[in-house]
Amino acid sequence: MLLEQREIGRVAAAEPGPTLVVIAGVHGNEPAGIEAARRIFARLESGKFPLRGELVVYAGNLASLRKNVRYQNKDLNRVWTEPRVTDLRSRESEGELDAEDGEQLELLEVIGAAINRARGQVHLADLHTTSAAGIPFILFGDTVAQRHFASVFPIPIVLGLEEQVDGVLSSYWTRRGCVTFAVEGGQHDDPITTDSLEAVLWLALAQAGLISAARTPEVARAGALLEQQRRGLPRVLEVVSRRAISAEDSFRMEPGFRNIDHARQGQLLAHDRTGEIRAPEDGLVIMPLYQGLGGEGYFWGREVSPARLRMSDVLRRLGVERLLGLLPGVARDPQHPSRLILGNRVARLYPLEIFHLLGYRRMRKHGDELSLERQAG
Repeated sequence: MLLEQREIGRVAAAEPGPTLVVIAGVHGNEPAGIEAARRIFARLESGKFPLRGELVVYAGNLASLRKNVRYQNKDLNRVWTEPRVTDLRSRESEGELDAEDGEQLELLEVIGAAINRARGQVHLADLHTTSAAGIPFILFGDTVAQRHFASVFPIPIVLGLEEQVDGVLSSYWTRRGCVTFAVEGGQHDDPITTDSLEAVLWLALAQAGLISAARTPEVARAGALLEQQRRGLPRVLEVVSRRAISAEDSFRMEPGFRNIDHARQGQLLAHDRTGEIRAPEDGLVIMPLYQGLGGEGYFWGREVSPARLRMSDVLRRLGVERLLGLLPGVARDPQHPSRLILGNRVARLYPLEIFHLLGYRRMRKHGDELSLERQAG
């Protein structure tokens, strides 16, 4: 795949409207999103689709894409935290940059420029693929706006996965007012993966308001393709835990698991230096690792019922979230209004489900305290 520049393509309509920014290939061994975007531009160039606003697609880790490696020095989808970005900008003039630092600085510049020239709401899609076989799925920071946007995609929606990992690209741009989502489109080299990512982009263009679904037959065909792939898997699921790994763990996933796969209590999932890893209960294996590089062996999840989703939506519309800071032993972080601080002893008194319903899915332990944070936006 020939990649000469960061911008894969751009179409700006005369009529003002929303902007859709697409990032493809943040991991250099995941080029399928770039090919999917090129197909979209080829169809749009026919002039048969009235367009509002702007569509622009950027290559993520350009140098690693050329080498077909996930990354060279560090994972470009784990560096998008406020302290890291501040530190990166401070080192920019000193020239103390590795390969991914340079990629991130360029992405900051081009995405920022797209936001500055936007004539409406900015949406951002981050396209990925996986080492495991399986169907595509959507993930996003659990905000009301992003739930609404993702509802158009007839593939599994995974809540809480983005919050399990620090420094993902989509989370950074959500904090800057974009409506974002990431998609795992399928296995890296499977031809259907490119078809799936193209379908996701057609639906995203329509949901964002750049094209009319009623006047674009590709949108209906895209929905049908993705609906067919789901084949009985849950429509919505949530991540319960993350199996973090390092090179010293000698982690090895059992073969045969798909992107999202059912597992029974006691089923063998993987091995590491301590021995066997088995399923703690009936649940779902999400994104099992079958490649050399990566910080997660897999994620463990469960289905979310429609009733729980409706309850969550009602509680958020009623503004119940504002009352959490009044609970005994629960304090709102004055520096971060979207973060709650609980003592570990107090935390045991409250079911985490209460906080999850209101979007507080990022849980981190800090000594004797527990922080619970929701995605701002």
